[in-house]
Amino acid sequence: MPTTRETLLAALHARLQPLAALVLRDEVLPERIPATGLIILRDGQPGEPEVTLSPLRYHFQHRVELEVIVQAGTGRASAFDTLIAAIGAALEADRTLGGLCDWVEPEAPASVDLPIEGAAALKAAVITVVLHYTTTGPLA
Repeated sequence: MPTTRETLLAALHARLQPLAALVLRDEVLPERIPATGLIILRDGQPGEPEVTLSPLRYHFQHRVELEVIVQAGTGRASAFDTLIAAIGAALEADRTLGGLCDWVEPEAPASVDLPIEGAAALKAAVITVVLHYTTTGPLA
């Protein structure tokens, strides 16, 4: 039976799948970026939980990262903005991932332009997404 952490990460990955961009989980950056963009979900760290004792519960604020990358010629900024907005809309549509967690909270992206020799530059950002959830044990 999968842990709560794995269940939430799989649900977040599934939540992003309908987007136009290719969505991967913990994969290396591919050689070619799809025209629709690329999102790589990084599992991140659950951090130190807050603990309540009666009943015993561990309350996590698990920080995962979405690496968002777009490589398009003249419409790169627009394509990037559209993809970021689509991620926001997908997360806002179900802040509990179907009731699996207490709350999903994305943080604002910090974007960068990455020049590529002999090709169109990449526009990329890392979006931290905080998953708030409770378990019955630190390994549950």
